[in-house]
Amino acid sequence: MSQVNWNNYACRDFYDELLAAPGQPRASADELCNMLARFSAEELAERKTAAEIAIRTMGITFTVYSEGAMIDRAWPFDIVPRIISASEWRKTEAGLKQRVQALNLFIDDLYHDQKVIKDKVLPAEVLAQSVNFRPQCVGINPPHGVWAHICGSDLVRGGDGTLYVLEDNLRIPSGVSYMLENRNVTKRVLPELFASGKILPVDDYVAHLYDMLAAMSPRPGDDPQVVVLTPGIYNSAYFEHAYLAQQMGVELVQGSDLLVDDEDVVYMRTVEGMRRVDVIYRRIDDEFLDPEAFNSDSMLGVAGLMRSWRAGKVALANAPGAGVADDKVVYAFVPEIIKYYLDQEPLLPNVPSYLCMFEDDRKYVLEHLDELVVKPANESGGYGMLIGPRSTKETRNEFARLIKANPRNYMAQPTLALSTTPTLANGLPQPRHVDLRPFILSGPETHVTTGGLTRVALVEGSLVVNSSQGGGSKDTWIVETDENAAPAAEQTGV
Repeated sequence: MSQVNWNNYACRDFYDELLAAPGQPRASADELCNMLARFSAEELAERKTAAEIAIRTMGITFTVYSEGAMIDRAWPFDIVPRIISASEWRKTEAGLKQRVQALNLFIDDLYHDQKVIKDKVLPAEVLAQSVNFRPQCVGINPPHGVWAHICGSDLVRGGDGTLYVLEDNLRIPSGVSYMLENRNVTKRVLPELFASGKILPVDDYVAHLYDMLAAMSPRPGDDPQVVVLTPGIYNSAYFEHAYLAQQMGVELVQGSDLLVDDEDVVYMRTVEGMRRVDVIYRRIDDEFLDPEAFNSDSMLGVAGLMRSWRAGKVALANAPGAGVADDKVVYAFVPEIIKYYLDQEPLLPNVPSYLCMFEDDRKYVLEHLDELVVKPANESGGYGMLIGPRSTKETRNEFARLIKANPRNYMAQPTLALSTTPTLANGLPQPRHVDLRPFILSGPETHVTTGGLTRVALVEGSLVVNSSQGGGSKDTWIVETDENAAPAAEQTGV
């Protein structure tokens, strides 16, 4: 009866989140690794099966689009958690707060005085060619000066152990429901490890989310009416929309459930009649949000919603127009944006980037396509990318053509040696690459989730972690450890 033997775990040339070397767990992962080492392959399989049953019972699904069809699938989940020490996380949390504060100031500036352009911190052509700048938002002052109320910043760890910000998701970041449900499933599968109290909780997110939304109400003296606005059941993130509405105890609505009256007030149709709405957590893209202001053919939004928002009669999270900072070209300027608005050095580094809009950068990218990761400025979900080392000559030639045709729309980064973490494959833990999406709530106060959604590339050697492209996820533990303790000794059976 085989057991987990960490001496046989191949960390290879990557930074591993749980083991410093074969047989040598990191201090924060010592307890977990010791427990897993006592499991037989059969016991691990039983725990994995228990997780799969829990996911089906709890109805945790995501939607993929395949050959024109929409398919609901059970959430792909790995039972071995990813662990980060609390001391490291406190530094990461400070860096995320700093970053989002600067980005909100940046967005507000772009829709008002545009000092960042006048002072030549951001090139004027970057804004001029932004597909997510909304002229309809110019001059609007959202509550507390916040535009991106919910942000999901993707973090990756390089080969030297440094955490980098890979990108910022400021439009409609998704995935937090899976972070919360991952924890619920893990508590069922590995209950023994939660008894010590060293694993910091994540279940306060929903309360923080509701409090942040309620604080935006234009009628602060009254009990606010908060709703979650969804495109409907065919949206890939519908599970999350319904989950968050249910957890907050607020109504889940579609555009047809709402109307804006002649006084620019938003109302919700109910069986008892019309009820005023104060705050809308919208999960609909800008261009479909209001057919009066954006796409006139939209059947998903609410006519007059922008009028109501501009008049201060309703609050919207995230604010329309926040996506102007959700641009992979703007991303490259975030370190300078932090220095400009906060007069501080960035606490979290960016991944080095090349902007194809600049001649020297473009020349370098075109000459090194086989080495770089090339990304379009505004795609998400891992689509439209070139991963140079795994690409064909035909694909590289196509990307060269695209870059030359529209250089502003492309940027490139070196292929990082993404960190790995043990993930069950063929019954035993094997290293798989991961990233991390923490969520930051901005309102009167700023709250960062204790950890976030760890996404894992389930295919050996793959760097693609997106669930829509075959990736999975796992629970993320922020663990309090004795910082003065000696490193865990090498263990023979562990």
